[in-house]
Amino acid sequence: MRSISPDRLNRPRNADFKPKAIDLFCGCGGMTLGLKMAGFRVVGAVDIDPTAVETYTANHPEVKVLCRDIRDLDPAELLEATGSRPGGVELLAGCPPCQGFSTLRTKNGRIRVKDPRNDLLLDFLKFVEMLRPRAVMVENVPGLAADERFTFFRTKMGELGYLGDHQVLNAAEYGVAQRRRRLIYLAGLGFKIPFGRKSRRLRTVRDVIGELPKAGASGDPLHDSPERRSPRVMELIRLIPKDGGSRNDLPEEYRLECHKRCNGFKDVYGRMAWDRPAPTITSGCFNPSKGRFLHPEEDRAITMREAALLQGFPIDYKFTPVGNKTAVALMIGNALPPPFIAAHAGSILRVLRVNSGE
Repeated sequence: MRSISPDRLNRPRNADFKPKAIDLFCGCGGMTLGLKMAGFRVVGAVDIDPTAVETYTANHPEVKVLCRDIRDLDPAELLEATGSRPGGVELLAGCPPCQGFSTLRTKNGRIRVKDPRNDLLLDFLKFVEMLRPRAVMVENVPGLAADERFTFFRTKMGELGYLGDHQVLNAAEYGVAQRRRRLIYLAGLGFKIPFGRKSRRLRTVRDVIGELPKAGASGDPLHDSPERRSPRVMELIRLIPKDGGSRNDLPEEYRLECHKRCNGFKDVYGRMAWDRPAPTITSGCFNPSKGRFLHPEEDRAITMREAALLQGFPIDYKFTPVGNKTAVALMIGNALPPPFIAAHAGSILRVLRVNSGE
C-alpha cells in the first residue's frame, strides 16, 4: 500500500489538471455538479429516468448522458460513447438507488426489504471491472453499511486491487445547510483516499434562503408555484409558532387525531429554524404533512427553489418540468448535495494529483 505524506497532499495544485469522471445513476446532476466544483471533468453519465435526464442535460449539456437501465448497458458501450478506454477514466462515481436500504422502508432496520434495486450496487461493479478507474466513489444511505451486498462489494473491490474505506457522515458538516446522514465509500487503485475536509462552520437556513424575494412574485417559476391547502390546514399552519415551532405547540383542539394516536414523526407540520441547518430534504418537501418543511416565518411550505438551495444547488440550476411540483420535488429530494460531494471529490483529486506527479 502506498502512503502519501500530508505535505504532498497540501501542496499547490495544478489548475490545468482536470481528470475525467463518469457519473452512474446521475439523476438530475447533484453528483456531477459536486465533481465539477471539485475540479473534475465529467465526460459521461447514465440514468434510467427521462425526466431526470432532461434536467441533467439542461444543466450539463457538454456531458454525454445515456438514458438507459444500467442493468442492460454494456460498459464497453459507455466507454465508446464517452471516447474513453479502460484505465482512461480517473474517477467512477455513483449512487445506486437506495430505497431498499432506507430506514423508512425497513422500519429503522427491523425488517429486511427485498427490492431489486438493492442489487444495482453489484451492477456498479461490472463498470469498475471494465473501466478500471483510478478512483471510485459510492454514496448511499447509512443502511447500506449493514447489508451483505455491501460486504460483497467491498471484498470484490479489494480483489480488483482497490483500497477502500467507508464512513457515515453528516452533510451539514460539509457546507450543506441540511442535516443529512449519508454513507460515502472512497477507494483508490493501489492507494487509499482520505475523506473530505469538514467545513469550519455550519450553514443555516437563514444563510441560504433568508434573503430570497417573497415567493409568488419573484419571477422564478420554481419559487412562485402556488400552494393549495384547505382552510382547516391553513389555520393549523398559521398557529405553528414561527422559527422552529412544531405541531406539539398547537392547542389540544387543533391536534390531528392521527397525531394524538402516534408519538412518532414529530417533525410533521413543523417549521424550520432560521439559525440551524434544515432537516433532511426529501421528495415530500413541499408537503408539511411529510416533515418539518414549513417556512420559518411565512405560512407555507418551502418552495422548490428553497428546497434546491438547501440541497446545495445554485440559484440558477434548472429543473424541468417546472410546473410538475411532484416530479421536481422527487428529483431534488433524491439528489446528492453538491457541496458534500465536492468535499470528498476534492480529497480524491488531491490524491490523484500526487499520484500523477501533477
